[in-house]
Amino acid sequence: MKTRKIGLANYLAYGSGDFLGAGTTALTAAWLLYFYTTFCGLSPIEATFIFAAARVLDAVISPLMGFMTDNFGTTWLGKRFGRRKFFILLGIPCVFSYSLMWVGDMTFWYYLLTYLIFDIVYTMILVPYETLVPEMTDDFKQKTKFSGARISMAQMSAILASFLPGVLLTHFGKDNAISFFYASLVFSVLCAVMLIFVWFFTWERPREEWSEAALRAEEEKKQLSLRQSINRLFVELSSTLRIKIFRQHLGMYLGGYIAQDVFNAVFTYYVVFVLMQEASMASNLLGTMAIFQFIAVIAMIPLCIRFGPAPSYRVVVVLFGLASLSYALLYYAGLSDVYSLLLLVSAIAGLGRGGINYVPWNTYTYIADVDEVITGQRREGIFAGIMTLTRKASQAGAVMLVGIVMQMSGFVSGQRTQSAAVGDTILIILSVGTIAVLFCGFLVSLRFKLNLQTHSTLREETAKMRVSGRTMPETITPQARATVEMLAGMPYESLWGNNNIGYLNRNKPAAPALKNISVLNSTYNRG
Repeated sequence: MKTRKIGLANYLAYGSGDFLGAGTTALTAAWLLYFYTTFCGLSPIEATFIFAAARVLDAVISPLMGFMTDNFGTTWLGKRFGRRKFFILLGIPCVFSYSLMWVGDMTFWYYLLTYLIFDIVYTMILVPYETLVPEMTDDFKQKTKFSGARISMAQMSAILASFLPGVLLTHFGKDNAISFFYASLVFSVLCAVMLIFVWFFTWERPREEWSEAALRAEEEKKQLSLRQSINRLFVELSSTLRIKIFRQHLGMYLGGYIAQDVFNAVFTYYVVFVLMQEASMASNLLGTMAIFQFIAVIAMIPLCIRFGPAPSYRVVVVLFGLASLSYALLYYAGLSDVYSLLLLVSAIAGLGRGGINYVPWNTYTYIADVDEVITGQRREGIFAGIMTLTRKASQAGAVMLVGIVMQMSGFVSGQRTQSAAVGDTILIILSVGTIAVLFCGFLVSLRFKLNLQTHSTLREETAKMRVSGRTMPETITPQARATVEMLAGMPYESLWGNNNIGYLNRNKPAAPALKNISVLNSTYNRG
């Protein structure tokens, strides 16, 4: 890939795009369930049904969007505006649909429809947006900086999402739903402006730098019927889960993010119905977390370069787990009315959450590099579609589960006080539920071996494969071979499309089982 000068403006412009992904997600995760049950007259079951319906739709839309953005380059619009950036440009005026979700005193069907509309807009923008870093650079450090810029800007939007509702509730009154509408309108305007920056200061991989296999895939796509195209979509989507390192990445990603979704969904209820404080206090504590999340992201950039993503991930998982448990311990110890302690625990939670947010989106930018070594193609769009689907599905699933459990425990919508059983349920979800999910991500991270050193070796071998169009086992050192095989999960001779992973390679023999796993791991550990 030709070197293109990347400056601060490019990093910040790309990162600002996650005001949509992180900002709206933070506002939704922390406040939408509370908004529905407090200001809209919906029961927890009705509210969570909206999230469930959106995920059924998203099961189709997210993978389809990933497939479309991978294949849009052959169209006139794709050639003129870019196969990725066309959808970002189209989505700029559509982001204002987010504010329609936050109008009070409407019907269930209104809230369902507005949520579904914005869900489609979110997917249309975020899937192509998430493919841009692998398009712009192959360099590990540059990718790390792009990820750092993205998550840093995301944490800034999370700070705003945390504090803004509390400020507006204080100004307009705690029982006035207009506060949430104005908060959402601020985010709609910001998202539109930030996406304009993304459009002007990012780029896509030039067509002349595509591999021979990728060009051949483009030509084959033109010959497919509708039925064959649908079959191809299914094959491509399912093939992503055959990439070992992508499965590991998803495990870390879901472990950290589902834990945060569970925590976010119940935290406002914890403040209002367990601590018996105003919702504005929840806003202040969430804002404190968001500030320290931003600090953590800045610290994680050098940590991930120096120690690798997986060890850094385990540190921040432990921090967030301890903080989640501390909220419950403070209550049972009779110290939950000590505001300074709540702020301290929130700060620790923020450090953990910031790191958890950073690591998966940093490592995601390298997954397409491993996939290219395996398939000989660049399939960022398909992976982005799966990532967006799992992100939104996990968030909705967590919120749904919280809502169902809360209603089963006796929660009554619109009531200012709840029973003791509801309070105990909230505390269990906040602490035990969060820690259980974090533990799953921790276990998966023990097997994740992608870092600066292993990625550098992978890039060197990719460059050889791009030139020759075939594998070159006679020119590789034993250590480099072991590293590439460990990351790819298959023998070196089966790489670069010499396997049946992906639609283009579907009729080829499957890769044989990788032998001498222990030898590979010992080689990695010595390196």
